Amino acid sequence: MENSEKTEVVLLACGSFNPITNMHLRLFELAKDYLNGTGKYRVIKGIISPVGDAYKKKGLISAHHRVIMAELATKNSEWVEVDTWESLQKEWVETAKVLRHHQEKLEAGSCDHQRDAPMQARPGQKRKWAEQRQDISPKKLLEPKPKDVPKVKLLCGADLLESFAVPNLWKSEDITQIVGDYGLICITRAGNDAQKFIYESDTLWKHRNNIHLVNEWVTNDISSTKIRRALRRGQSVRYLVPDLVREYIEKHDLYSYESEEKNAGVILAPLQRKPADTNSNRTA
Repeated sequence: MENSEKTEVVLLACGSFNPITNMHLRLFELAKDYLNGTGKYRVIKGIISPVGDAYKKKGLISAHHRVIMAELATKNSEWVEVDTWESLQKEWVETAKVLRHHQEKLEAGSCDHQRDAPMQARPGQKRKWAEQRQDISPKKLLEPKPKDVPKVKLLCGADLLESFAVPNLWKSEDITQIVGDYGLICITRAGNDAQKFIYESDTLWKHRNNIHLVNEWVTNDISSTKIRRALRRGQSVRYLVPDLVREYIEKHDLYSYESEEKNAGVILAPLQRKPADTNSNRTA
């Protein structure tokens, strides 16, 4: 399939990135290899979107530091970048809204590109084009062809997929929108029950063709939680996080027993909503 016929995809990863690790970066490479390998998609960009401080997760350090570490981690990447929009919001932003923000941003950019693109005409056709152009409404000029707009898909690990079943953590309509309108690229490990989890959820099963499970055959058990534990115990995290990130953590002494107690006793932002606003999607 020619590149012009493939669906262009932007991979979006939302999360704490507290701190960002080499495993976070590997997720992007695994997802890109998988999607490009299908012959149907072409991954053109990866976006890391750190959650804002209003998420109130225990041990979550300032978004200012987490964004800088993510930027340092992707400094040499040719296709993965950091977006600060979510982290700068005063209130916590649901993942579905973050996806919508980036999809609308791509659509707006496509409109601008098509509006500014020069029209190639054969000699003698300039006058005819000028006359036709007067008959075209501004709205038509701004409307892009849907196939020309890249599609945003949520990149995640199996833990996020399984969190859909946590009572009151996700709005049922948000889950439907995420898997139905955008799609998931979920990195799983051998022995993971992601397929069973999808089978047991009516919502996920309905949109199963829009959920891509990618096996991580070269397993990597790095996690931000383990990195923070090592740091507050004074242990080395070299080769577990990018060197620039490690140096930044050491310079600012970011993780300690004290920092791990930040937001202790505070209810996580999604759980502060009324139960009526949320709903579990697991079937009995």
